[in-house]
Amino acid sequence: MADLTPRPLRNAPEYTVGELSNAIKRALEDGFGHIRLRGEVSGYRGPHSSGHCYFGLKDDKAKIDAVVWKGNWGRLKVKPEEGMEVVVTGKVSCFPGSSKYQIVIETLEPAGAGALMALLEERKRKLTAEGLFDESRKKPLPFLPRVVGIVTSPTGAVIRDMMHGFAERFPAHVVVWPVPVQGEGSSEKIAAAIRGFNALPPGGSPPRPDVLIVARGGGSLEDLWGFNDEAVVRAAAASRIPLISAVGHETDWTLIDLVADARAPTPTKAAEWAVPMYSELMADIADLSSRLRVACRRTIETSRTNLKAAARGLPRPEDLTGPARQRFDALDQRLPRALLANTRAHGVRHVRIAGRLTPGLLINLVERRDRRLNDVYARARVAFTRIASERRMRFERIGGRLRIEAVANRLDQKRTSLEASAKLLASYSYQSVLARGFAIVRDEQGTMVRRSRDLRAGSPLEIQFADGKTAVEVKSGTETSQPGGEAAPGRPARKKKGDPPQGSLL
Repeated sequence: MADLTPRPLRNAPEYTVGELSNAIKRALEDGFGHIRLRGEVSGYRGPHSSGHCYFGLKDDKAKIDAVVWKGNWGRLKVKPEEGMEVVVTGKVSCFPGSSKYQIVIETLEPAGAGALMALLEERKRKLTAEGLFDESRKKPLPFLPRVVGIVTSPTGAVIRDMMHGFAERFPAHVVVWPVPVQGEGSSEKIAAAIRGFNALPPGGSPPRPDVLIVARGGGSLEDLWGFNDEAVVRAAAASRIPLISAVGHETDWTLIDLVADARAPTPTKAAEWAVPMYSELMADIADLSSRLRVACRRTIETSRTNLKAAARGLPRPEDLTGPARQRFDALDQRLPRALLANTRAHGVRHVRIAGRLTPGLLINLVERRDRRLNDVYARARVAFTRIASERRMRFERIGGRLRIEAVANRLDQKRTSLEASAKLLASYSYQSVLARGFAIVRDEQGTMVRRSRDLRAGSPLEIQFADGKTAVEVKSGTETSQPGGEAAPGRPARKKKGDPPQGSLL
């Protein structure tokens, strides 16, 4: 049987990994060049922090990585979105760092207008579900705004037409926020302009507008695509300033038209809606002034007629004040006589009372009060003397019991009792026991040692006698034995005849 084991090619050239990757990259780029590729955007996460954008293109059979360099990203008219079907132009290349092939995109466009419309309809359904297009959210436009804010390109014909419309109708203070109205970054700048106008403080510089106009001329769906951006729609929905959308011609429509408080068919018409016609205002003022004068004249005439009719029904002033004046005259005649009679009556009463107010009455009253006061003083003095006598007698009785002899006898009794208690305490004290020849043994912690088995050889001890203390050291422990030669536990061994003297524990 033949040997089928592959043999190494000894004469084949040897590549490094980098050389092989670069060779494959050159082969891909030379072999394909620029191509047009159609597919569905997959894995789109927006631009990288470096400015480049990475995603994938796929169909039902395969997938290829895609990259848009930072320089080309800014020139794309339509930005990719997840699930969007696009047609791209670029060249096939390879990234040697991961051995993957990819397409470097130079241009990108939707796969037909139908794809853009489908994307627009999908975005419209999403924002409608959130309630951004509800009529209840729309704000009324001010009748006569002092400041008008316009978000548009400062170089196009739109701003000139709008300024001409303001000049013809009603000269107003116009503040323009210049933005690009198509191309790279237009949607972000339009949304930022709407938010910027809303962030201006009232009464500041520049002044805060009373109404906003977002304007652009007509164009294709791709040209107006920036006004369909979700950021622009949400900025318009969040605007606290009433907003007029004037994007494109009357037949064009964008998502900002649906969220705006009013949608003008053209930018010029938006200027007409923002401010009233000056001549019409003057005509209305003249008409209202004329109507006001006629109404005031008619009201005055009517009031005068009503006043005359009411005056005819009222009585004469003389008839109203006559009875009151007559009553006043009658009272005026009666008043002097009444005052005189009253004075006489009070004089008689005074004379009658003055007869009873003699000095003798006051003297008698003072004498009675003086006698009563002396009587009370005498009774109080007698009572005080009696109470003092009783307290003095009680004090003397108690003093008789507190004689010096009685105190001395009491002290002798207490001294005898104390001496007896002291003798009893001395007899119970351990000092008397020590005086009889006993001693107290304590270990190094000061604890009393009661049994010999608690001693250990080498342990320091302290022995207290009746006349003082001394320190000793244990030389050996105690030994006990059982009968027949061994010491019984708890009982000392008997000393046999001829045994050497027992060693001291101390």
